[in-house]
Amino acid sequence: MNPKKFSTDTELEKLQRESFDYFLHEVNPDNGLILDKTAPNWPASIAATGLALAAYPIAVNRGFMSRTLAIERTLTTLRFFWNSPHGPEPDATGYKGFYYHFLDLQTGRRAFFSELSTVDTAFLLAGMLTARLYFDGQTPAEEQIRSLADKLYARTDWQWAQNEGDTVTHGWKPEIGFLPYRWEGYDEAMLLYILGLGSPTFPLSQSSYSAWTQSYEWKKFYGYEYLYAGSLFTHQLSHIWLDFRGIQDDYMRQKDSDYFENSRRATYVQQQYAIHNPKNFVGYSACCWGITATDGPGPKMLTIDGIERQFFDYVARSVPYGPDDGTIAPWTAITSLPFTPDIVLPMIEHCIYRLKLKKGNRYGFKSTFNLTYQEASNPTRGWVSPWHYGINQGPIILMIENYRTGFLWSLIRHCPYILNGLKRAGFTGGHLN
Repeated sequence: MNPKKFSTDTELEKLQRESFDYFLHEVNPDNGLILDKTAPNWPASIAATGLALAAYPIAVNRGFMSRTLAIERTLTTLRFFWNSPHGPEPDATGYKGFYYHFLDLQTGRRAFFSELSTVDTAFLLAGMLTARLYFDGQTPAEEQIRSLADKLYARTDWQWAQNEGDTVTHGWKPEIGFLPYRWEGYDEAMLLYILGLGSPTFPLSQSSYSAWTQSYEWKKFYGYEYLYAGSLFTHQLSHIWLDFRGIQDDYMRQKDSDYFENSRRATYVQQQYAIHNPKNFVGYSACCWGITATDGPGPKMLTIDGIERQFFDYVARSVPYGPDDGTIAPWTAITSLPFTPDIVLPMIEHCIYRLKLKKGNRYGFKSTFNLTYQEASNPTRGWVSPWHYGINQGPIILMIENYRTGFLWSLIRHCPYILNGLKRAGFTGGHLN
């Protein structure tokens, strides 16, 4: 297919390094906040910041940054969240232990009138707890990292976030109160529920988890039976920290499966959808797939080869029901590497050498591309997103590492809060024994 020899370990190391450079450079070093995306005047994202905190230990191990710098960055970030304005005021950083989805990169105050996000707070806290485990030295700085991570996690009032219901709400705004949506139906909120159940101060009730699993949908597509969620990222993000191989809750015991196997099947469904290509988009194939919530070339309607096509901007693209407009996200395919290396590695090779999607990019792959939406400037690549996103860069680094060494999974197994959360959710077997 191309004259170059694909060296798996070399390319994966390079992908990690390029992706990590985003966290090295797209940061406010005075508060540790990470830019959400590389657009002018854009705010920080608490989820991206949490992913950066989890990536610093890997960067130290891989030689991408010094331990000294990692400690400094981590401590700066934790101090900021502990000392920043915390209350019901509309321009605070957080409230009740939760934080606003977007924060001004310079001031750290709420941006875009965003919501106090329960799930993004979970990703932030998971990054903090990663730092708590990794920085285990007896220096004052590392001791303070552990102390602040404990206090920030303990401050989170998960019970308040239930708003007198069984499941957890999506969030809260000072102008309107709680959002009308709850975390129901299988999705990326697994990590949220495990962290909430494991809290030593304001824990979720066990009934909250059972209420969540009762909203699951078990489906069959292309010969695979699995717990359905349409966007691929929902089968990945909690797995960055949680190793579900061989452990089961009541739901998965009934299905004789586990959540790792479930993500494996969901990934194969993605590939099969691309092979079948029911809407005849350009480029979809066995080595070109990955449909998820991300940006795109729209919103726009175009007639291409006599077919009227609707293209979307940022939307939760989904398989097999859609929406789907021909937009592929390389990062979400790469993040499936621990589940299905047999189909992910050819996808990486295809994107690097055949489509040349990393060429000229400072941080590796950009968010998305669309070969159906042709642009004069890129006739062979179609449309390519102009942006890198922190929430895309982090999973690439972390899940490649879980594939290569299992480092983060092994580290998190020693987190007492997560162990408690898994056990309260009813998980047994495997490493929990």
